[in-house]
Amino acid sequence: MSDKVLIIEDEPTLARLVSYNLSQEGYEAEVVGNGAQGLHQALHSDYAIIFLDLMLPGLSGFEVLQKLRENGVKTPVIILTAKTAEEEVVQGLKLGADDYITKPFGVAELLARTSAVLRRTRNEDSKPSKSEGGDKVITLGDLQIYPDKYEVFTNGQWITLRPKEFEVLLYLAERPGIVITRDDLMNVVWGFDYIGGQRTVDVHVSSLRKKLELNQQTVQIESIRGVGYKLIVSRSGRTGGK
Repeated sequence: MSDKVLIIEDEPTLARLVSYNLSQEGYEAEVVGNGAQGLHQALHSDYAIIFLDLMLPGLSGFEVLQKLRENGVKTPVIILTAKTAEEEVVQGLKLGADDYITKPFGVAELLARTSAVLRRTRNEDSKPSKSEGGDKVITLGDLQIYPDKYEVFTNGQWITLRPKEFEVLLYLAERPGIVITRDDLMNVVWGFDYIGGQRTVDVHVSSLRKKLELNQQTVQIESIRGVGYKLIVSRSGRTGGK
């Protein structure tokens, strides 16, 4: 059975181009021309991936994406955006988009990003979980990180993180005090075949840092200008694991 994909795009020529090329690769493509209808389709049907234009009539792409994530829809989303609209890309990633493609784009890039996002999300879904009694825990200051459950707690409160934010935190937490380059984070968390820019890493780290600062004070992510990041645990915190 072929993968079903949803294309929410109000520009007919572009929508046909995306639909045709995905269909040629064996995907079953559906096209919707406005935000409200796209949201309805995404909430009531199962798709392998969603392509979402940000400038839509009615509901904007941002509103569609936000409502999808608020309703627990985890379907991977690739946003379609203008080449010069960096702020749109950043906002889309913060709202939970998995990747982005800037217009105009070629067929090869479209297919490569589609394949990469599907591969990453399916690998995450297939990760085995351990029994409750055997869960590994990493303790850093006020944080308790459960790698096998993708959960983070502080003082008994659960911190809500997106999957990529959790993976960034975990990689840094396993190497406290060590400077990790952006390239290392991108390769480990997004994969060597990811063709997005380092801005994606910065956006996720920025969002993660705000959530950590809001919930606890002993663990911080420090920026190393021109290099990357390192995780710092204050003296009142402690590190350990079992």
